[in-house]
Amino acid sequence: MGWVLLLLMRTIVPSQTVIAQKSVSSLSKFPVAELKEDAILLKKILEANHPSLYWHTSKEELDSSFNRLLISLNDSLDEIAFKNRIAGWVAQIKCGHTSTLYSKSFLKNLNQYRYPRFPLQIKFWEDSAVVLSNGYTKDSIIKRGTIIKQINGLPVSWYRNRLFQQISNDGNAVNHSYQVISNGFPDLYKQVFGLDSAYLIGFLDSKGKSDTVSLGNFSPVPRDSLIKRPQPPIARPEISKRQMRLLSIRSLSIDTVTHSAYLRLTSFSKGSLKSFFRRSFKKLKKENIQHLIIDLRENGGGKISNSINLTRYLTNKPFKVADSVVATNRKLKYGKHIQHSWMYWLAMNLGAHKAEDGSIHYRRFERHYFQPNTNNAFKGQVYLVQGGYTFSAATLVVGALKGQDNIKVVGEESGGGYYGNSAMHIPNITLPNTNIRVRLPLYRMVIDSNRPKGSGIVPDIKIPPSSTAIREGWDPKMAAILQMIQSKNN
Repeated sequence: MGWVLLLLMRTIVPSQTVIAQKSVSSLSKFPVAELKEDAILLKKILEANHPSLYWHTSKEELDSSFNRLLISLNDSLDEIAFKNRIAGWVAQIKCGHTSTLYSKSFLKNLNQYRYPRFPLQIKFWEDSAVVLSNGYTKDSIIKRGTIIKQINGLPVSWYRNRLFQQISNDGNAVNHSYQVISNGFPDLYKQVFGLDSAYLIGFLDSKGKSDTVSLGNFSPVPRDSLIKRPQPPIARPEISKRQMRLLSIRSLSIDTVTHSAYLRLTSFSKGSLKSFFRRSFKKLKKENIQHLIIDLRENGGGKISNSINLTRYLTNKPFKVADSVVATNRKLKYGKHIQHSWMYWLAMNLGAHKAEDGSIHYRRFERHYFQPNTNNAFKGQVYLVQGGYTFSAATLVVGALKGQDNIKVVGEESGGGYYGNSAMHIPNITLPNTNIRVRLPLYRMVIDSNRPKGSGIVPDIKIPPSSTAIREGWDPKMAAILQMIQSKNN
């Protein structure tokens, strides 16, 4: 059961690009008039095209918050500071697909803005904050698994709550925010709070007693300054870059002794998934696999067609994608500021239909029932592992299968909404003065109107992170699932 050990020793921290701040003085600033012009234009574009702008937050609340935003734009700002202001307002829409991005030109120069930065990577959940890594690897005090209580005299919850205000979630599914700040805390700290000359870290020592230590900003040692020592040749199996890329998206491991398998999917966007699913489920049937673990913790979604394809191998009944898939309009007002607006206009005219009330419906996903796959369908026990990064199309899979007799949803609340979301086509808005970008979903999708609105998918078996597991480097979710498999086999 070699793959079991690898899974148990693996702590998952999905990747997501977060930008850090070099210094305010190093970035050019935009005059107040241009900042306000961009903000007002963004509000107009969202009001004209966003399908569920007031789904979770009322118009009165958003308008009032926007007025406060405009009042706050009383001095020139650089791109980082302005993006922080815009992201704070956009996050109040509570749509995970409506998020704020830096300009393309800023991203091209990403590396020069990243360092120096806060030295600790920290894992957050509920009221806990635990060190994942320390830039100062030889530090014998603050190590992986150390519980952090304060930074510069303020509780870590203060920093968490401030950063939460920058992150777009589906409704109140805040587990997504926990994952985002856990993945990029050093960069987010610098982006929102700037740099300090040093950081007073309050922590619990190995005996559970409170203590403090001072850490400086971290910058990696340039590669050229490292001492190069000759390395002994290591025999490695030849693997192409394409194979490595595919393995980063999807992989299947099988243990014939316990009749179990582990399927990891980090995306539904790429990876030739249709053929991969066909080969994988054929293999599962041939090997008489009875337990299938599907790990969706890093899966932020992608093509709905791929999520449908996977669901068909696992479901025991016909299913449809959603109760309703509706757009406000297909004219895309302010189209010159919307990425490839003519392409989306064409797609919405060819694939969607106008209802009597003037709304635009994507009928196929509303009406068509997809049938279970009769060839190589999996009938054994399935464990769907999810977390805060389980989003969009990945949420469709879990939501469609949750409650089925042979399905167990394990882990933490999903980041994607259980009731629905706004997605399908998602072009970027580019603001003309600052070139800040905001994602614009064009369809409102009510997956199941009978589900509770505002939360993610609550797992059948909740297994939160553990400071002990982080310190020792094992995966509590996988450990629990493997114990369940062992119990069933016995």
